[in-house]
Amino acid sequence: MRRGIFFEFYMKAKAVVFRSPNEVSFEVVDCPDPDEGQVVVNVTHSWISNGTEGSYLRGERIDGDTPWRPGDPHPFPIVAGYQKVGIVDWLGSGVTGLKKGDAVFVSVSNINGMFEPRGGHISPSVSGCGAVIKLPPELDPVAYSGLVLTQVGFNCGDRPRFESGDAAVVVGDGLVGQWAGQMLASRGAEVVLVGRHKDRLSHFSIGETMLEDGGNWVEAVKERFPDGLQVGVDTVGSLGVMGQLESSMKRFGHLVSAGFYGTDDCMALQPPRYKELCIDLVSGATPDRLEKTMELVAQGVLDTMSLITHRFPVEQAAEAWDLVESKKEPVLGVVLDWV
Repeated sequence: MRRGIFFEFYMKAKAVVFRSPNEVSFEVVDCPDPDEGQVVVNVTHSWISNGTEGSYLRGERIDGDTPWRPGDPHPFPIVAGYQKVGIVDWLGSGVTGLKKGDAVFVSVSNINGMFEPRGGHISPSVSGCGAVIKLPPELDPVAYSGLVLTQVGFNCGDRPRFESGDAAVVVGDGLVGQWAGQMLASRGAEVVLVGRHKDRLSHFSIGETMLEDGGNWVEAVKERFPDGLQVGVDTVGSLGVMGQLESSMKRFGHLVSAGFYGTDDCMALQPPRYKELCIDLVSGATPDRLEKTMELVAQGVLDTMSLITHRFPVEQAAEAWDLVESKKEPVLGVVLDWV
Protein backbone atom coordinates (compact mmCIF):
# COMPACT_ATOMS: atom_id res chain seq x y z
CA MET A 1 0.00 0.00 0.00
CA ARG A 2 2.75 2.46 0.87
CA ARG A 3 4.43 1.68 -2.45
CA GLY A 4 1.24 2.42 -4.35
CA ILE A 5 0.63 5.66 -2.47
CA PHE A 6 4.22 6.73 -3.09
CA PHE A 7 4.00 6.19 -6.82
CA GLU A 8 0.69 7.99 -7.06
CA PHE A 9 2.20 10.96 -5.22
CA TYR A 10 5.19 11.19 -7.56
CA MET A 11 3.32 10.77 -10.83
CA LYS A 12 3.59 14.55 -11.28
CA ALA A 13 6.47 16.99 -11.08
CA LYS A 14 7.12 20.66 -11.78
CA ALA A 15 9.48 21.61 -14.56
CA VAL A 16 10.84 24.42 -16.70
CA VAL A 17 9.54 23.63 -20.19
CA PHE A 18 10.58 25.06 -23.56
CA ARG A 19 7.24 24.91 -25.40
CA SER A 20 8.40 26.41 -28.69
CA PRO A 21 11.26 28.65 -29.84
CA ASN A 22 11.87 31.31 -27.18
CA GLU A 23 8.79 30.25 -25.15
CA VAL A 24 9.54 29.26 -21.54
CA SER A 25 6.96 28.08 -19.02
CA PHE A 26 6.95 26.63 -15.51
CA GLU A 27 4.37 23.87 -15.36
CA VAL A 28 3.31 20.47 -14.07
CA VAL A 29 4.61 17.51 -16.09
CA ASP A 30 4.35 13.75 -15.96
CA CYS A 31 7.26 11.64 -14.81
CA PRO A 32 7.54 7.84 -14.70
CA ASP A 33 7.24 5.83 -11.52
CA PRO A 34 10.61 5.16 -9.87
CA ASP A 35 11.89 1.59 -9.73
CA GLU A 36 14.35 -0.35 -7.59
CA GLY A 37 17.43 1.15 -9.27
CA GLN A 38 16.34 4.78 -9.05
CA VAL A 39 16.45 7.71 -6.65
CA VAL A 40 13.86 10.43 -6.04
CA VAL A 41 15.30 13.84 -5.15
CA ASN A 42 13.56 17.02 -4.08
CA VAL A 43 15.49 19.69 -5.96
CA THR A 44 16.67 22.82 -4.16
CA HIS A 45 18.68 24.54 -6.92
CA SER A 46 19.38 24.07 -10.62
CA TRP A 47 21.98 25.90 -12.71
CA ILE A 48 21.18 27.15 -16.20
CA SER A 49 23.65 26.23 -18.94
CA ASN A 50 23.42 29.45 -20.93
CA GLY A 51 24.99 28.12 -24.13
CA THR A 52 23.61 24.60 -24.44
CA GLU A 53 20.14 25.34 -23.16
CA GLY A 54 20.01 28.57 -25.15
CA SER A 55 20.60 26.68 -28.38
CA TYR A 56 17.79 24.26 -27.43
CA LEU A 57 15.51 27.21 -26.72
CA ARG A 58 16.25 28.65 -30.16
CA GLY A 59 15.68 25.26 -31.80
CA GLU A 60 19.30 24.91 -32.92
CA ARG A 61 19.94 21.39 -31.61
CA ILE A 62 17.91 18.25 -31.11
CA ASP A 63 20.07 16.07 -28.87
CA GLY A 64 23.27 16.72 -26.96
CA ASP A 65 25.77 17.94 -29.53
CA THR A 66 23.50 17.14 -32.51
CA PRO A 67 22.48 20.27 -34.44
CA TRP A 68 19.01 20.66 -35.93
CA ARG A 69 19.01 20.37 -39.72
CA PRO A 70 16.20 20.92 -42.24
CA GLY A 71 13.96 17.87 -42.22
CA ASP A 72 14.60 17.08 -38.55
CA PRO A 73 11.70 17.24 -36.08
CA HIS A 74 11.51 20.42 -34.06
CA PRO A 75 12.72 19.73 -30.49
CA PHE A 76 9.65 20.88 -28.58
CA PRO A 77 8.31 20.63 -25.97
CA ILE A 78 11.42 19.87 -23.98
CA VAL A 79 12.73 20.16 -20.44
CA ALA A 80 16.27 21.36 -21.03
CA GLY A 81 19.13 21.41 -18.58
CA TYR A 82 21.27 18.74 -16.99
CA GLN A 83 22.43 19.86 -13.54
CA LYS A 84 20.90 20.43 -10.13
CA VAL A 85 21.23 19.69 -6.43
CA GLY A 86 18.73 18.57 -3.83
CA ILE A 87 17.83 16.17 -1.02
CA VAL A 88 17.21 12.44 -1.41
CA ASP A 89 13.58 11.63 -0.62
CA TRP A 90 13.36 7.98 -1.63
CA LEU A 91 15.66 5.19 -2.82
CA GLY A 92 14.87 1.98 -4.64
CA SER A 93 15.89 -1.32 -3.09
CA GLY A 94 18.78 -1.68 -5.52
CA VAL A 95 20.44 1.62 -4.63
CA THR A 96 23.49 1.61 -2.35
CA GLY A 97 25.76 4.32 -0.96
CA LEU A 98 22.94 6.82 -0.40
CA LYS A 99 20.28 7.38 2.22
CA LYS A 100 17.21 9.53 2.61
CA GLY A 101 18.17 13.08 3.57
CA ASP A 102 21.52 13.09 1.75
CA ALA A 103 22.45 16.22 -0.20
CA VAL A 104 23.20 15.16 -3.76
CA PHE A 105 23.96 16.35 -7.26
CA VAL A 106 21.71 15.07 -10.05
CA SER A 107 22.24 15.37 -13.79
CA VAL A 108 19.22 14.39 -15.91
CA SER A 109 15.86 13.07 -14.74
CA ASN A 110 13.16 10.97 -16.39
CA ILE A 111 10.14 12.73 -17.93
CA ASN A 112 7.12 11.63 -19.93
CA GLY A 113 5.46 13.46 -22.82
CA MET A 114 8.43 15.55 -23.97
CA PHE A 115 10.60 15.56 -27.10
CA GLU A 116 13.31 13.95 -25.01
CA PRO A 117 12.45 11.59 -22.11
CA ARG A 118 14.93 13.34 -19.85
CA GLY A 119 15.76 16.82 -18.63
CA GLY A 120 17.36 18.88 -15.93
CA HIS A 121 15.06 21.53 -14.48
CA ILE A 122 12.47 19.27 -12.81
CA SER A 123 11.43 18.41 -9.25
CA PRO A 124 10.87 15.89 -7.82
CA SER A 125 13.63 14.26 -9.86
CA VAL A 126 13.31 10.56 -10.75
CA SER A 127 16.74 9.39 -11.89
CA GLY A 128 18.86 6.31 -12.18
CA CYS A 129 21.35 6.00 -9.34
CA GLY A 130 24.19 6.58 -11.82
CA ALA A 131 22.98 10.16 -12.31
CA VAL A 132 23.17 10.94 -8.58
CA ILE A 133 26.34 11.85 -6.65
CA LYS A 134 26.53 12.51 -2.91
CA LEU A 135 27.85 15.99 -2.13
CA PRO A 136 30.83 16.62 0.15
CA PRO A 137 29.98 18.68 3.23
CA GLU A 138 32.52 21.48 2.80
CA LEU A 139 30.50 24.02 0.81
CA ASP A 140 27.02 25.34 0.20
CA PRO A 141 25.36 22.77 -2.14
CA VAL A 142 24.71 25.59 -4.63
CA ALA A 143 28.44 25.51 -5.38
CA TYR A 144 27.94 22.13 -7.05
CA SER A 145 24.68 22.87 -8.86
CA GLY A 146 26.49 23.56 -12.15
CA LEU A 147 28.73 20.51 -11.86
CA VAL A 148 28.38 19.16 -15.40
CA LEU A 149 29.29 22.52 -16.90
CA THR A 150 32.10 23.01 -14.40
CA GLN A 151 33.37 19.60 -15.48
CA VAL A 152 33.56 20.77 -19.10
CA GLY A 153 35.86 23.58 -17.99
CA PHE A 154 37.84 21.03 -15.96
CA ASN A 155 38.20 18.87 -19.09
CA CYS A 156 39.47 21.84 -21.10
CA GLY A 157 42.19 22.52 -18.57
CA ASP A 158 43.01 18.93 -17.65
CA ARG A 159 43.51 17.42 -21.12
CA PRO A 160 46.38 19.48 -22.61
CA ARG A 161 50.02 18.52 -22.13
CA PHE A 162 52.23 21.39 -20.99
CA GLU A 163 54.91 22.42 -18.54
CA SER A 164 54.57 24.95 -15.76
CA GLY A 165 54.99 28.44 -17.19
CA ASP A 166 53.81 27.53 -20.69
CA ALA A 167 51.48 29.94 -22.45
CA ALA A 168 47.76 29.17 -22.71
CA VAL A 169 44.96 31.23 -24.26
CA VAL A 170 41.28 30.56 -23.62
CA VAL A 171 38.81 32.27 -25.95
CA GLY A 172 35.41 32.89 -24.39
CA ASP A 173 34.61 34.64 -21.11
CA GLY A 174 31.54 32.53 -20.30
CA LEU A 175 31.37 29.89 -17.60
CA VAL A 176 33.30 27.19 -19.45
CA GLY A 177 36.01 29.69 -20.37
CA GLN A 178 36.30 30.84 -16.77
CA TRP A 179 36.67 27.30 -15.43
CA ALA A 180 39.03 26.27 -18.23
CA GLY A 181 41.25 29.23 -17.33
CA GLN A 182 41.07 28.39 -13.63
CA MET A 183 42.06 24.79 -14.29
CA LEU A 184 44.95 25.68 -16.57
CA ALA A 185 46.25 28.24 -14.06
CA SER A 186 46.03 25.69 -11.24
CA ARG A 187 48.36 23.45 -13.27
CA GLY A 188 50.88 26.24 -13.70
CA ALA A 189 50.08 27.62 -17.14
CA GLU A 190 50.44 31.32 -17.89
CA VAL A 191 46.83 32.00 -18.89
CA VAL A 192 45.21 34.74 -20.93
CA LEU A 193 41.40 34.77 -21.06
CA VAL A 194 40.04 36.47 -24.18
CA GLY A 195 36.46 37.75 -24.20
CA ARG A 196 34.01 40.41 -25.30
CA HIS A 197 32.61 41.48 -21.92
CA LYS A 198 34.59 43.56 -19.46
CA ASP A 199 32.23 42.57 -16.63
CA ARG A 200 32.85 38.88 -17.25
CA LEU A 201 36.58 39.28 -17.67
CA SER A 202 36.70 41.03 -14.30
CA HIS A 203 35.80 37.68 -12.67
CA PHE A 204 39.08 36.14 -13.85
CA SER A 205 41.73 37.06 -11.31
CA ILE A 206 44.30 34.26 -11.64
CA GLY A 207 45.67 35.23 -15.04
CA GLU A 208 45.58 37.97 -17.64
CA THR A 209 42.54 39.10 -19.62
CA MET A 210 42.22 40.57 -23.07
CA LEU A 211 39.30 42.04 -25.00
CA GLU A 212 38.46 40.24 -28.22
CA ASP A 213 38.33 43.60 -30.06
CA GLY A 214 37.16 42.31 -33.42
CA GLY A 215 39.93 39.74 -33.70
CA ASN A 216 42.77 42.09 -32.83
CA TRP A 217 43.55 39.82 -29.88
CA VAL A 218 45.47 37.51 -32.20
CA GLU A 219 48.26 40.00 -32.84
CA ALA A 220 48.28 41.03 -29.19
CA VAL A 221 48.69 37.38 -28.16
CA LYS A 222 51.55 36.89 -30.63
CA GLU A 223 53.28 39.94 -29.19
CA ARG A 224 52.68 38.72 -25.65
CA PHE A 225 53.94 35.19 -26.43
CA PRO A 226 56.42 35.49 -29.33
CA ASP A 227 57.46 31.83 -28.99
CA GLY A 228 53.85 30.72 -29.51
CA LEU A 229 51.16 29.07 -27.43
CA GLN A 230 51.36 25.60 -25.98
CA VAL A 231 47.61 25.53 -25.30
CA GLY A 232 44.72 27.16 -27.15
CA VAL A 233 41.11 26.62 -26.04
CA ASP A 234 37.97 27.60 -27.99
CA THR A 235 34.85 27.72 -25.81
CA VAL A 236 32.69 29.85 -28.13
CA GLY A 237 32.15 27.35 -30.94
CA SER A 238 33.86 29.20 -33.80
CA LEU A 239 35.93 27.60 -36.55
CA GLY A 240 37.38 31.06 -37.14
CA VAL A 241 38.64 31.11 -33.54
CA MET A 242 40.06 27.61 -33.96
CA GLY A 243 41.99 28.88 -36.97
CA GLN A 244 43.19 31.97 -35.12
CA LEU A 245 44.40 29.83 -32.25
CA GLU A 246 46.10 27.42 -34.64
CA SER A 247 48.03 30.30 -36.20
CA SER A 248 49.31 31.27 -32.73
CA MET A 249 50.47 27.82 -31.62
CA LYS A 250 54.00 26.52 -31.27
CA ARG A 251 55.01 23.14 -32.69
CA PHE A 252 53.53 20.18 -30.80
CA GLY A 253 51.01 22.49 -29.10
CA HIS A 254 47.59 21.45 -27.90
CA LEU A 255 44.26 22.78 -29.25
CA VAL A 256 41.04 22.19 -27.30
CA SER A 257 37.55 22.59 -28.74
CA ALA A 258 34.65 22.96 -26.29
CA GLY A 259 32.13 24.91 -28.35
CA PHE A 260 28.98 23.99 -30.27
CA TYR A 261 29.55 24.54 -33.98
CA GLY A 262 26.07 23.74 -35.27
CA THR A 263 26.03 22.70 -38.91
CA ASP A 264 29.17 24.73 -39.68
CA ASP A 265 31.48 22.11 -38.26
CA CYS A 266 33.97 21.22 -41.00
CA MET A 267 37.56 21.97 -40.03
CA ALA A 268 40.57 21.59 -42.31
CA LEU A 269 43.11 19.22 -40.78
CA GLN A 270 46.11 20.02 -42.93
CA PRO A 271 47.00 23.40 -41.32
CA PRO A 272 47.29 22.03 -37.75
CA ARG A 273 49.15 19.03 -39.16
CA TYR A 274 52.01 21.30 -40.26
CA LYS A 275 52.79 21.98 -36.59
CA GLU A 276 51.83 18.47 -35.46
CA LEU A 277 49.21 19.88 -33.12
CA CYS A 278 47.08 17.73 -30.86
CA ILE A 279 43.35 18.50 -30.95
CA ASP A 280 41.02 17.52 -28.09
CA LEU A 281 37.24 17.61 -28.40
CA VAL A 282 35.66 17.81 -24.95
CA SER A 283 32.00 17.04 -24.38
CA GLY A 284 29.68 15.16 -22.08
CA ALA A 285 30.41 13.90 -18.60
CA THR A 286 31.65 10.75 -16.90
CA PRO A 287 31.32 9.78 -13.23
CA ASP A 288 35.08 9.91 -12.60
CA ARG A 289 35.42 13.40 -14.13
CA LEU A 290 32.42 14.66 -12.18
CA GLU A 291 33.89 13.28 -8.95
CA LYS A 292 37.26 14.91 -9.65
CA THR A 293 35.59 18.21 -10.52
CA MET A 294 33.60 18.05 -7.29
CA GLU A 295 36.82 17.54 -5.33
CA LEU A 296 38.40 20.58 -6.98
CA VAL A 297 35.34 22.72 -6.22
CA ALA A 298 35.47 21.59 -2.59
CA GLN A 299 39.19 22.48 -2.44
CA GLY A 300 38.62 25.91 -3.96
CA VAL A 301 40.71 25.15 -7.05
CA LEU A 302 37.63 25.66 -9.20
CA ASP A 303 35.54 28.61 -8.00
CA THR A 304 31.83 28.49 -8.80
CA MET A 305 30.07 30.74 -6.30
CA SER A 306 31.70 33.98 -7.41
CA LEU A 307 30.49 33.37 -10.98
CA ILE A 308 26.80 33.37 -9.97
CA THR A 309 25.49 36.78 -10.93
CA HIS A 310 21.74 36.08 -10.67
CA ARG A 311 19.34 33.83 -8.78
CA PHE A 312 15.65 33.54 -9.62
CA PRO A 313 12.78 31.67 -7.97
CA VAL A 314 12.08 28.79 -10.36
CA GLU A 315 8.59 30.19 -10.96
CA GLN A 316 10.34 33.10 -12.68
CA ALA A 317 12.31 30.91 -15.08
CA ALA A 318 10.91 32.81 -18.08
CA GLU A 319 12.38 36.04 -16.67
CA ALA A 320 15.70 34.30 -16.05
CA TRP A 321 15.78 33.20 -19.67
CA ASP A 322 14.82 36.64 -20.91
CA LEU A 323 17.89 37.98 -19.12
CA VAL A 324 20.17 35.22 -20.42
CA GLU A 325 19.08 35.72 -24.02
CA SER A 326 18.78 39.52 -24.04
CA LYS A 327 21.81 40.26 -21.83
CA LYS A 328 20.02 43.49 -20.91
CA GLU A 329 22.28 43.61 -17.88
CA PRO A 330 25.59 41.87 -17.18
CA VAL A 331 24.94 38.18 -16.61
CA LEU A 332 27.10 35.10 -16.17
CA GLY A 333 25.98 32.30 -13.84
CA VAL A 334 22.20 31.96 -13.32
CA VAL A 335 20.71 29.66 -10.66
CA LEU A 336 17.06 28.74 -10.21
CA ASP A 337 15.92 28.39 -6.57
CA TRP A 338 13.28 25.71 -6.02
CA VAL A 339 12.64 26.26 -2.28
